[in-house]
Amino acid sequence: MSDNILSSKIGNAAKWSTFSEVTARLIAPITNIILARLLAPEAFGVIAIVVMVVSFAEMITEAGFQDYLVQHEFKDKEEKEKTASVAFWTSLFIALLLYGFIFLFRHWLASAVGNPGLGNVIAVAALQIPISSFTSVQVGLNRRDYNFKLLFLIRMTGSIIPLTITLPLAFQGYGYWAIIIGTLSFSVASAVLFMLISEWKPSFFYSFSFLKRMFTFSAWASLEALAIWLTVWVDIFIIGHFLSEYYVGLYRTSLYMVEALMGIITASMNPVLFSALSRFQNNHGNFTAMFLGAQRLLAFLVFPMGIGIYLYQDFATSFILGSQWTEASTILGLWGLSTSLRLVMINLFSAAYRAKGKPKISLFLLTLDLLIIIPTCIISLQFGFWELIYARAIIKIDLIIPGLIVMNTIIGISASSILKNVVKPLLCTFIMAVFALLLKSISDLPLWSGISIMLCITVYFVSLFYLDKGIVVSAKKIIVSKET
Repeated sequence: MSDNILSSKIGNAAKWSTFSEVTARLIAPITNIILARLLAPEAFGVIAIVVMVVSFAEMITEAGFQDYLVQHEFKDKEEKEKTASVAFWTSLFIALLLYGFIFLFRHWLASAVGNPGLGNVIAVAALQIPISSFTSVQVGLNRRDYNFKLLFLIRMTGSIIPLTITLPLAFQGYGYWAIIIGTLSFSVASAVLFMLISEWKPSFFYSFSFLKRMFTFSAWASLEALAIWLTVWVDIFIIGHFLSEYYVGLYRTSLYMVEALMGIITASMNPVLFSALSRFQNNHGNFTAMFLGAQRLLAFLVFPMGIGIYLYQDFATSFILGSQWTEASTILGLWGLSTSLRLVMINLFSAAYRAKGKPKISLFLLTLDLLIIIPTCIISLQFGFWELIYARAIIKIDLIIPGLIVMNTIIGISASSILKNVVKPLLCTFIMAVFALLLKSISDLPLWSGISIMLCITVYFVSLFYLDKGIVVSAKKIIVSKET
């Protein structure tokens, strides 16, 4: 495949991935904005504990096969489809095995995460694990082939179902069960749609030699996924163990809303970037250009979001979550600021490691991250919940320097080029932040805050247009791409 054709496919994939994630992730926050006004923080605390257990099991089930299917260079279509079938049956077997374990030990698991009354809730929610195993391989194959239009159509159809189920159940007073039933409905709908629409169907083929071939890469990818899971959930586990469901709900819901907003950008970019970098893994010039272009675009999009959430944290909390969540404003603001830096200067590097077939690097850095996170959370919590919040926000950017060293010495992209790459996004964001502080000094009324945010967005895009018109042109080309 020529570079021009591949570039066209990447641009088209980016467009459909963006449409998918923007639409789906707008539905999720809107749903949660309504649910936050119907359910108490304690209910979201229960959901956080349940999601922690289920997401761990799903991560084990996927076993790194999806990344392998995207990253690996197969000799022909037959080898790819046989590999996919082996991955599918292995994932399904692991999923059924894990669900059996969760069901049998559900009460013990509930006690282990600090909520002994949630055993049956965890067992019901965990039905998602075997159901989701039907979609993992399908997603990997479609991402490999840049078929993000199909992923968009399935995602959109499936996203409507929880919206029509979760909210009515919440209005009827079903509490956290409304969210669990809605999530299960989405998983079932997605699995059925993939089996009906997707070109690939699993065959009755299995080979341990194929499994062994996958395992070398997938084992490290699975360990990396485990480390990622731990960095996401270890603080939730610690808070749940020492404090009540109220604080778990307050903390996790604040984090989720920030990640849902920024995920509109990152979730649409990351799958396409990983697929593209994987195809360029043996062409260092194209690989570097693709990575730096993606980093610059991501920086321009998430830096202003991060500083905006921080500066308007009270308004954002009131608007998104409602009056019963006022304590969440500090968490929301700090997490917005630190998350924007981590996404651009830490998380994006992981796509480069995996695309080069080096998940061990990411695993090493995430292990270092955990060695900092765990003692920091435990020690800071001894001084109080809010001390933990500040400490956790600070150490969220702990891997910037180690990451730059690795990118420079192992991946071959210099630290200076990465740092220079974000100067203009930072400058545009700084101009917007100064303007925001001037506007905030006039009034802190909600109406004025809303007007101020619109004015800040205008100032930011004007700055962007004058300082880096090229990024605007690149984004426009992706959006107006006529390829379907």
